[in-house]
Amino acid sequence: VQLVESGGGLVQAGGSLRLSCAASGFPFAGFTFDDYSIGWFRQAPGREREGVSCIGSSDGSTYYAKAVKGRFTISSDYAKNTVYLQMNTLKPEDTAVYYCVAHRFSCPVVEPYGLGLVDYWGQGTQVTVSS
Repeated sequence: VQLVESGGGLVQAGGSLRLSCAASGFPFAGFTFDDYSIGWFRQAPGREREGVSCIGSSDGSTYYAKAVKGRFTISSDYAKNTVYLQMNTLKPEDTAVYYCVAHRFSCPVVEPYGLGLVDYWGQGTQVTVSS
């Protein structure tokens, strides 16, 4: 299973970016892309990796960390095996490397979105928000 992120870059505060996560290698061990929940983690310099958002495979349910709720929107196109993270009203504190993840467990209902849920990681894409 491979997860490839794209769409990162440099943007001014208040701006927008859309990240994409393209998944390949399915089916794997009998599971298809539809069997996985897909999420996004981020890691800023000197900080722990944190779960940002997730979309469930079974019912399309979504999870957002409090820090991004109302500004970020996650969506999926299962026909293309791709998940998107639309990031609006970006703040300098959103600066981080953003990682796409996949896991068989459902998305969390409350924080935290734990690293232990994750089965697969992408390589990450840098998002930099200037003030």
